[in-house]
Amino acid sequence: MTVDTSNLGKFYIAGQWVAPRSQANMPVLNPANERQIGIVPLGDAADVDAAVAAAVSAFPAYSQTRKSERVALLQSLMKVTQSRFEDLAQAMRMEMGAPITMAREAQADAAIGHLQGFMDALAELVERETLSNGDILLREPIGVCGLITPWNWPMNQIALKVIPALATGCCCVLKPSEHTPISAMIYAEIIDAAAFPPGVFNLVQGDGPTVGAALSRHKDVQMMSFTGSTRAGTAVTRDAAETVKRVTLELGGKSPNLVFADCDLEAQVSASVAECMYNTGQSCDAPTRLLAERSCYEAVLEIAKRAAEATEVGDPAQEGAHIGPLFDRIQFDRVQAMIKVGLEEGARLLAGGLGRPEGIDAGWFVKPTIFCDVSNDMRIAQEEIFGPVLVIIPFEDEAEAIEIANDTPYGLAAYLQTGDPARAERVAARLRAGAIHINGGGFNYGSPFGGYKQSGNGREGGMMGLEDYLETKTLHGLG
Repeated sequence: MTVDTSNLGKFYIAGQWVAPRSQANMPVLNPANERQIGIVPLGDAADVDAAVAAAVSAFPAYSQTRKSERVALLQSLMKVTQSRFEDLAQAMRMEMGAPITMAREAQADAAIGHLQGFMDALAELVERETLSNGDILLREPIGVCGLITPWNWPMNQIALKVIPALATGCCCVLKPSEHTPISAMIYAEIIDAAAFPPGVFNLVQGDGPTVGAALSRHKDVQMMSFTGSTRAGTAVTRDAAETVKRVTLELGGKSPNLVFADCDLEAQVSASVAECMYNTGQSCDAPTRLLAERSCYEAVLEIAKRAAEATEVGDPAQEGAHIGPLFDRIQFDRVQAMIKVGLEEGARLLAGGLGRPEGIDAGWFVKPTIFCDVSNDMRIAQEEIFGPVLVIIPFEDEAEAIEIANDTPYGLAAYLQTGDPARAERVAARLRAGAIHINGGGFNYGSPFGGYKQSGNGREGGMMGLEDYLETKTLHGLG
């Protein structure tokens, strides 16, 4: 299946597809075969100014809409999203190499799942209430929002930012990753077809240092929501500081996965390896540090090795549970460099290693790789690799497991495998992370997502995701 990319060379501003002011552009490549599938324009500050001006113009009217009006628009958005579901899945298959089965089941499904989660939360949101002291509390849209999304979960992150902005009465300018522009283009077409008022949603393609920085610095933008690397997140924060914007960040991770001997080792270790390799390891909350209790360490290594060697790598266009390529040459080189670092640091290579999988000569495919006998001070244990690379670290007891797990600048997620519910509660309470996945428990739409420490601030999804886009006002003297 092919996707119509006729709007890829334009930006969506004030309800119209318009020619960019900037003349810069870059090719969009299919990472599975390195072939060009399109050209994306790279906007500049003038393009950002036009998009922000459209949002500013639309805000007075849209911010005053009733909840029922916004609910109706979101219901329309749901219908159009469902009608374009396959287009979204195919776009992410082409632009980032997500295997088509996974692209449907997870990547594109996020556009529908998060929308339903926000619609449920909006139904429960109290926009006006009387406090016990008689004052009246109002929750109002914060204003014009700049939204910057990454390439690894394109639609998931667009949905987590655009939908709450629209749901709360905000207006927004979206800058998606320049590496995954097609799915963002389709989502702009979806919003247009859902009949949101002109200027409420705007799309400007471009890179972070130009478009992202112009948004972050813009005096008429009241909030920035960013997902990406910790390094880039700090740049957004610095750029936003001059105008004292609200900034929410979802950044990197090096999530620990604590495996205790009292769990179902075969099932949980196999599932843990699969979870690490999912999306070719390109997930900020992937369980990339497996901490194994010493008493079952050798058994864990045997199971993990089998699981890695059974992980299939293949063409994203084919149905199946295989993993695809990394998103581009830049990431391929980074992952290869980090595998080399692991070898140089003295970690033992349990599976995989350098180079492409056997029989694959084109595309940014890598071998599912596991290092064992790793210590937590190694670079491969501390730095986010963002590829299908797992490190396994032994621990002696519960206290050491918690100490190692928390010994990271990140705190996005943690994973815990144990057959003892009391231990699960006890250990989870001491892990410094925003989400704890116990015995394979997965994330559910409508729950808050975000992290501790250098994994960011704020929460996305459900009620807390709406609250990030709201200001609080109190009225005194009316009670």
